[in-house]
Amino acid sequence: MKDVIEALNWRYSTNVFDQNKRLSTEDLDYLLEAMRLSPSSFGVQPWKFIVVTNPEIRAKIREAGYGQPKISEASHLIVFAIPKDINETVIDNFVKAVAKARGVEVDAVKGLRDMVTGSMAQKTEEGRRAWATNQVYIALGVLLTAVAVRGIDAGPMEGFDPKKVDEILGLAPLGLESRVMAAVGYRSESDPNANSKRMRFPKEEVVIEIK
Repeated sequence: MKDVIEALNWRYSTNVFDQNKRLSTEDLDYLLEAMRLSPSSFGVQPWKFIVVTNPEIRAKIREAGYGQPKISEASHLIVFAIPKDINETVIDNFVKAVAKARGVEVDAVKGLRDMVTGSMAQKTEEGRRAWATNQVYIALGVLLTAVAVRGIDAGPMEGFDPKKVDEILGLAPLGLESRVMAAVGYRSESDPNANSKRMRFPKEEVVIEIK
């Protein structure tokens, strides 16, 4: 297990994966647990993480992903999805779960429910989807850090047709829609990006200190 800074210097967005190397059950569980523990606004966690291993389904998703090889060649594919409608049912389920976790009655967390409901009421339907999408990207960031610390590679992707992916995975009946994906596994020695010098702007160019 690496130090976080060391791990982030080691990682890169992997495009070519070793098809003969698979994640262990332990490693996959570690990554899923890291994603489950991701922070989110109000703690609502408006997401589902869909782990796709079926080769036939992944081949179809690859077509919807403009032929990107990593979709079908990496050990695992994770699709990040959000609820199509952030409604009162979603909020109520969250509040009930909070009450259960804290060992209190739902009325004891009414203030939390009112706060979340009030915030969502100020947003349009599209605004609520954008809000949920922002939360999904937090979880993606956690995944990308977790894989690096674990010595695992990942290739995040926005380049796909979400409507086609939703259809392939049958997300509409579940009230879900895909937002981003990540191929997870181990880099291939043939990946041209593996030895490319990664560029990050220096601290002086990205950090603004207001004293």
